[in-house]
Amino acid sequence: MPPDGPALAERTPPVRCRSSAAYLLIKHSLDRVAATIALLLALLPMCWIAWRIRRDSPGPALFLQRRAGRDGRSFDLYKFRTMRTDADPYGESPQSGDDPRVTPFGRWLRETSLDELPQLLNVLRGEMSLVGPRPLYVQQMAEWDGRQRGRLLVKPGLTGLAQISGRGGLTIEQKLEFDVQYVERLSVGLDLWILWRTLRSVLARSDIYERRYSESRVRRSDDTQQRDQ
Repeated sequence: MPPDGPALAERTPPVRCRSSAAYLLIKHSLDRVAATIALLLALLPMCWIAWRIRRDSPGPALFLQRRAGRDGRSFDLYKFRTMRTDADPYGESPQSGDDPRVTPFGRWLRETSLDELPQLLNVLRGEMSLVGPRPLYVQQMAEWDGRQRGRLLVKPGLTGLAQISGRGGLTIEQKLEFDVQYVERLSVGLDLWILWRTLRSVLARSDIYERRYSESRVRRSDDTQQRDQ
């Protein structure tokens, strides 16, 4: 039975990746088959979403951004655009649905997690998995210690242990620790459990917005602002 709850966020020794050839084969097959079926089922809804984005806000329907993948290799992550085109693509994460950078339709996409649907293409391209640590900015890798970089031993995912353990209610340190502990507990059973819990979390629309970026910073840029003062 996979453990759950805040206890997983406690620090433990250096990373030991438990992947095996059999596990990787099953995971790869599950990713390809499930992503293909999901894309076929979601094709018409995705076309409608793209049309609504273009109708309600000037600019492209898709948003591309470089993110850190397995072993630190960067790739283009696909998302439906939820912000105005003049918003800083590497700015702070919205902390509520009232953020003026978020479009009205983008707010609904974020709250239903439908903005992540295009990442099924990343899964088919082999850049992501259905389950794994969420792909973060390439620039953020410089902030991680040796243990936290252990999250790069596996492909990033559409959902992960951190996303079902608090999501926006967690600090970056807690999210990174959940990511590393996922790497240490790899199993098909854990992946299926995370997918089930993700469905429940999405339907509940819980902890969508980031409350506090770090244990020491409310926002990602706070340390830069303090140095400039």
